[in-house]
Amino acid sequence: MVGIVVVSHSQKLSEGVVEVAKMMAEEAPIAAAGGMEDGELGTSYEKIQTAIESVYSEDGVVLLADMGSAVMTAEIVLEDLELDNVIIVDCPLVEGAILAAIDSVGGRDLQMLVRRLESAHSTKKFED
Repeated sequence: MVGIVVVSHSQKLSEGVVEVAKMMAEEAPIAAAGGMEDGELGTSYEKIQTAIESVYSEDGVVLLADMGSAVMTAEIVLEDLELDNVIIVDCPLVEGAILAAIDSVGGRDLQMLVRRLESAHSTKKFED
């Protein structure tokens, strides 16, 4: 299964997103990487690296980030890890995590999962 890492400036936010995604797909390999080691807001290189390693398999890993420096820090981690099958995906954080969890458990491969996550930008919550 493709692993999933939720990167956020907030530990509580990343853990909450993981909690909701697990509610939809309990067996999904998903990890939170939020906040700094001391619990303050921010993004931690070490937390992101540890989260990737905790869900990594040959199937790959997708990283979903909330904004700004979370993306930058995740990019630095990926540069250092030099793994071709670990990808940051630009998509809505909560919806993306749920979709990724369901698709991972459903057996979608990394590239198909990434394409589906990228299309999540057009997901509507209300009908017009």
